Amino acid sequence: MHPIIVNIFNNISFLHPQLLLILLLLPAIIWWYRKQYHQRYATLRMPSLKAIENSSSLRGQLRAVLPILRLLTFLLLVLALARPRKQFTEEKIKAEGIDIMLVMDLSSSMLAQDFNPNRLEACKRVARDFVEKRPHDRIGLSVFAGEAYTQCPLTTDHRIVKDFLSELTCGTLEDGTAIGMGLATAVNRLKESPGKSKVVILLTDGVNNSGYIQPVTAAEIAQEFAVKTYTIGVGTNGEAIAPINRRSDGQYLFGLSRVEIDEPLLTQIAEMTGGQYYRALSEEGLKEIYDEINQLEKTEIEVSIFKRYQELFPPLLMLAILCLVLEILLRYTFFRAIP
Repeated sequence: MHPIIVNIFNNISFLHPQLLLILLLLPAIIWWYRKQYHQRYATLRMPSLKAIENSSSLRGQLRAVLPILRLLTFLLLVLALARPRKQFTEEKIKAEGIDIMLVMDLSSSMLAQDFNPNRLEACKRVARDFVEKRPHDRIGLSVFAGEAYTQCPLTTDHRIVKDFLSELTCGTLEDGTAIGMGLATAVNRLKESPGKSKVVILLTDGVNNSGYIQPVTAAEIAQEFAVKTYTIGVGTNGEAIAPINRRSDGQYLFGLSRVEIDEPLLTQIAEMTGGQYYRALSEEGLKEIYDEINQLEKTEIEVSIFKRYQELFPPLLMLAILCLVLEILLRYTFFRAIP
């Protein structure tokens, strides 16, 4: 069945559904009507029907409409008695919103291929899933490499956030890893937020080597404005195929590179702000981390449901009366049987 039709019927209910059991009498009524018909209109037995083989009149053929109208009247009356109603539901949601800034590393090392197809694409997929699971929160996006900026301010329009996440690419910023700048940019967006809870999820795969704001200084600023920071280090242990140089035409040259993440620094930032540090060695592990953060930062939601009904029985009743009147008029005028 077409989904639109299914959706229409999903919104229809009956006030007295037990009355629909009367429809079980339909087979008995049809049997009784057929019996009465044969008794009322006796069959004329003839030795041969060849003489009147093709003499059936239009009036005789249309007589079958009468029982159909009577049965249709019965069906519509039963449906009207069951009181079909179309339900309209409204939800009023009162939520203690959490303001969340996602901070994503766009340094060239995020193109390392120890994730499929690389770290950046895997992180974008997992971040989009996380956004979908937070329908009542304001979410924004900041990015950093050698410098940092806000890609998307805090918003409840999560479609925009996911669109910005999808468009993230490495190479748009000066290369480097300015963890302090990334965190400070996000805190700047959150510091005057009216949200009861303010959270930063900072994801990086390297060691701070750029920017004029030190990571610990940025953590102190976050602490001052009660911004909880979760830090995530992305990358497998050992070595990975990653960009080691860049040609004049902008293309990256890949080779084996050692995975270096400043875990003590990321742990310190998280602990200073009341958050937690995580290490993601695979995309599956990254999903589990985001799921855990999702559970830790629950939004309290109060939902009030209001239901309105539109009565559908009046048109059914009018149609039933119309069928009955039409059946009576046809029976005693056009289809009237002469004794």
